[in-house]
Amino acid sequence: MDELGRKSVDDFKQAGKTPLIVVLDNIRSMHNVGSIFRTADAFLIESIYLCGFTPQPPHRDINKTALGATETVEWKYFNNTIEAIQQLKQAGYCIYAVEQAEGSISLENGDFKNNKSAFVLGNEVEGVSNDVLALCDACIEIPQLGAKHSLNVSVAAGIVMWKFIENNIHQ
Repeated sequence: MDELGRKSVDDFKQAGKTPLIVVLDNIRSMHNVGSIFRTADAFLIESIYLCGFTPQPPHRDINKTALGATETVEWKYFNNTIEAIQQLKQAGYCIYAVEQAEGSISLENGDFKNNKSAFVLGNEVEGVSNDVLALCDACIEIPQLGAKHSLNVSVAAGIVMWKFIENNIHQ
């Protein structure tokens, strides 16, 4: 394990973070939440905002997929996503809903360099709520070529987090 260069929990907390916050808008699956924590740990994401009925740690079903990432990644809970978005806007974040919507920007055309950004991911069935979409600066859409045009929310989270990292490490 030493060869992998893994950070301890303390090292992780002290490390410079990627200026990205992931906002979960009423995600229902604890396994999805845990998986998003694990991916956020992998990319040193600043924080995860858990909103509405999104489950919160500690819980064994979150831990099953998070594998300890709930101890490293900072997180906050908000009663509703609108409150979280308003706080982020006041702090100067650019808010992107990850959603298939009219006028959305294809992910490969997103320019996330040097921006304090927040990606909002929606409920597994309903997506990002319309009230939240209205507050976002833009929607980004992951290009898809198959018949379903639907990704699991934790997979979508991983894709958009990587794109943000990719834009910022190749400066």
